[in-house]
Amino acid sequence: MGSDLRAVTPDDSEGAALVDRLRDGGLVLYFRHADTTDMACDSTYRIGERDGQRNISPHGEEQSRGIGATMADLGIPLADPILAGPVYRARDTAELAFGAERVEIVDGLLADDYAGGRLRWVLDEHRRLMNQQPLSGLNQVLVGHRTPAIMVLGPAVGGRIFPEGAALVLQPQDGTLPEILGILLFAPYAGDGFHRC
Repeated sequence: MGSDLRAVTPDDSEGAALVDRLRDGGLVLYFRHADTTDMACDSTYRIGERDGQRNISPHGEEQSRGIGATMADLGIPLADPILAGPVYRARDTAELAFGAERVEIVDGLLADDYAGGRLRWVLDEHRRLMNQQPLSGLNQVLVGHRTPAIMVLGPAVGGRIFPEGAALVLQPQDGTLPEILGILLFAPYAGDGFHRC
């Protein structure tokens, strides 16, 4: 994928091509959590302490539900469980989009600023999960955060390329990083997808 990488919707020709690829399975979707516009910035960085975390906004809750509904309508086959990080904005996005019963919370998808002394392990887990081949005919969904994706995949997904609620569409590769096929916004909204924090 060249320097023209940008978030597209399933209605765009590029987005429609990505959806067709996803219908065949074998890919990884790495979602950035849904919209957090006007929500307070993180203050405590403690897992399980919702009040000290930046949470998804009411619009983010609607966006999360829209992600799941749109993917179901498009007939995109997903592997269970859906994996999400334990910071509430990632966890809530996954549970609202796909149903809490399908979601498994994993520390390997932590936000970088919650990782403490485990940052290297967290990034290694991101690499492993992003590059793990799903079961035949299915796609693996991961729900996490922007900065670890940039730290693992590099500047191609940096800047303003990867907004809240978007998914990196990744092709696992043997012995290297996954190939970035594109970025899909299944439930776009009017905001720009970047919190001030």
